Amino acid sequence: MVYIRSFIFNSVFYVGTAILVVLMGPLLLLPPFLARYLARFWGWLAHKQLYIVGINQREYGEKHLDKLVIYAVKHQSAWETIILSWLLHAPAFVLKVELLRLPIIGLFFIKTGCIPVDRAGGMRALRKMRGAALELAAKGRSMLIFPQGTRIMSGVTKPYEIGVFALYQSTGLPVVPVALNSGVVWPRNSWLKYPGTVDIHFLEPIQPGLTRKQFMAKLEQRIENKMAVLDSTTPDSKWQ
Repeated sequence: MVYIRSFIFNSVFYVGTAILVVLMGPLLLLPPFLARYLARFWGWLAHKQLYIVGINQREYGEKHLDKLVIYAVKHQSAWETIILSWLLHAPAFVLKVELLRLPIIGLFFIKTGCIPVDRAGGMRALRKMRGAALELAAKGRSMLIFPQGTRIMSGVTKPYEIGVFALYQSTGLPVVPVALNSGVVWPRNSWLKYPGTVDIHFLEPIQPGLTRKQFMAKLEQRIENKMAVLDSTTPDSKWQ
């Protein structure tokens, strides 16, 4: 049943996404806020389509939608890149610059006001990211970053990268750590989707004013402590 449901979901999701990509063309000529509404719609639509494979979500904590914040999100699968755009009202995503080179959708990312990062660019890339973040904060946009820079499966350790501190320090905004277990139902590098519930924990914000060492330690501690709880209590849906 998992194979059949996954096939149906993938067919519906990717065909629907292809249609949206075609619709993006004309929207690139319109104001950026319309592109952000389309991003939110895409997330909402994917949320509905995920019922095909029996995936839903539970939210814990405050999302702080009425404030300017930086979301520092544990990254396990494509789920959060799609669904959080809807749940968090299309914050500005920090993403790798290579994605901007994709036909049409790359221009769409630019239109929505993302923050592209050249991961091989060193300090120059960090300076550009700081500048982009300041501009977005001045426009009243919250931001979202994956602090480990890539998808990390449960039980795998990887250092938290300095980019999240660069945003925190340059903007003076609080950082909301986010822990989730999406990799259980939407595994990395797999076309299969497994029934289950994604638990999303919006944790206590880290207020401005900490040093780099203090901030990085507190961020990692809050996310990884919650991840340890999630890993110990989440059933492995692949075996259901």
